[in-house]
Amino acid sequence: MALLTCCRACLARDPYLFLPMGDHPPANGFVRPQEIEGDQPAYPLNSQICLECGLIQVADQVPEGFFEHYLYVPSSATRMHSHFADLAEVLKQEAGSGLIVDIGCNDGLLLSTCNGLGCTTVGVDPAANLAEIARSRGVDVEVGYFSEAAAHRLADTHGPAKVIVTTNTFNHIGDLHDFMNGIACWLATDGVFVIEVPWAKDLLEKNEFDTIYHEHVSEFSLLSLVKLGAFFDLTVVDVHRLGVHGGSMRVFLKRSAAATAIKRIVKEMLTEERDAGVLSMQTYRAFSSRIEEIQDDLTTRLAEMKDQGLRIAGYGAPAKGNTLLNFFKIGPETLDYLVDRNPLKQGLYSPGMKIPIRPPETLEEDRPDILLVLAWNFFDEIQQQQSAFLARGGQFLVPLPTPVLIPEKVSTRSKPVAQAISGM
Repeated sequence: MALLTCCRACLARDPYLFLPMGDHPPANGFVRPQEIEGDQPAYPLNSQICLECGLIQVADQVPEGFFEHYLYVPSSATRMHSHFADLAEVLKQEAGSGLIVDIGCNDGLLLSTCNGLGCTTVGVDPAANLAEIARSRGVDVEVGYFSEAAAHRLADTHGPAKVIVTTNTFNHIGDLHDFMNGIACWLATDGVFVIEVPWAKDLLEKNEFDTIYHEHVSEFSLLSLVKLGAFFDLTVVDVHRLGVHGGSMRVFLKRSAAATAIKRIVKEMLTEERDAGVLSMQTYRAFSSRIEEIQDDLTTRLAEMKDQGLRIAGYGAPAKGNTLLNFFKIGPETLDYLVDRNPLKQGLYSPGMKIPIRPPETLEEDRPDILLVLAWNFFDEIQQQQSAFLARGGQFLVPLPTPVLIPEKVSTRSKPVAQAISGM
């Protein structure tokens, strides 16, 4: 059983195991058609919590080189365009005429927006395939993993960074202390390090267990970032609450000597975490029990829908969805296929369960009765895109925070699903 013996943020000993989920393939390890008959490597997915800082974490077992060809891109979600447009304005204000660095720049969506505002930028990303997309948008990309060793070379090449930003990449980092040494090396004396990550408090309160997977080796509390930053003489000076990805935070760290004004929100959110019990073992035991109840509820509903002769597909093929499918053992016997707007995933199969992935246009041709929403963090957007599906009587089954059918009473065939399924 793969377990951490110390917290990767605050280094406290023996994080508590609260949600063992069995063996999973990498959540973005999509399967090509020619590989469909083969076995996929799988690794234990054991969720642990540091009761000293509130960092939820799993052991780093991502295969070497995994991120060098990557399939997730933020551009496939409409909401991320507006989100990054807002973030670009914030970064421009922080950077002035200085350099903005995006670590984990992906397909360059954020930095291309910054460039449009007249900023000086450079991205860092190990995925050569995504770097080509970013470069096509006019973004300068250094291809490679970020580390302390890489930071010395990058700082020599590009000069000090007034802003270093990382959006939904920091939670991928196995060795946080090496990464932070790199930040301390490259960041200008008066610079700011900006981290966007899902907030662990939201994960707990909204039952978002599926955001835990091998690539997301950490789910951060604000306290864990405060304690981590202190090792490198960096102080959290501000936090923005964000609605993306089921509830996130944008955290600003500055060198302690320059951290003269700490916003009140920092203390407020730390207090919220404490009051929510992020350092209490009982909180995580209760969370684990709720996930078991969700599993029973969701799989029972799906089985009863199949018994009614209803056809079910999945909307989205996100990494989080693959955690849910593999942990709950929901496969092609239940979901005929998944649809996803990301063309890099279309024509492939989901890792582990090996469900075929098709473009969203399939829904118009095939007309399933139910869509299990795996990309629940973009559900508002999905509802708007699938107005025709709703108009012809389709229903969404949203699994979290608890399974619910939307709309609750819509005729699909001979009678409403909500009446056909007991307990609804």
